[in-house]
Amino acid sequence: QVQLVESGGGSVQAGGSLRLSCAASGYTWSDSCSAWFRQAPGKERERVANIFPRTGLTDYAVSVKGRFTISQDSAKNTVYLQMNSLKPEDTGMYYCAAMKQGYCLSANPRDVASWGQGTQVTVS
Repeated sequence: QVQLVESGGGSVQAGGSLRLSCAASGYTWSDSCSAWFRQAPGKERERVANIFPRTGLTDYAVSVKGRFTISQDSAKNTVYLQMNSLKPEDTGMYYCAAMKQGYCLSANPRDVASWGQGTQVTVS
């Protein structure tokens, strides 16, 4: 059974940084594609970043490009999202996701195979 557990959320002032982590059990990140999504109150869930570990290929939403970095540590079986220069509009619940095969860099939430429970990020 796949289990994804996020951590690292919190409250931060604008301009600050946070690093989110997503540890997997029953699942090997290095063999699969992963992503981070977020959802603000009253808004649809949106893709933040994707990573294809085998090639190191990454893709980002325009709104976070240059500020956020997605990475993966095979030894720890953990995916990270480093968030710098945070803005109030980055506030939301952040979810890590295991993507369905063939949908590695998809931005569509329907192409996600498994979700974590989410971690809250608040930027003021």
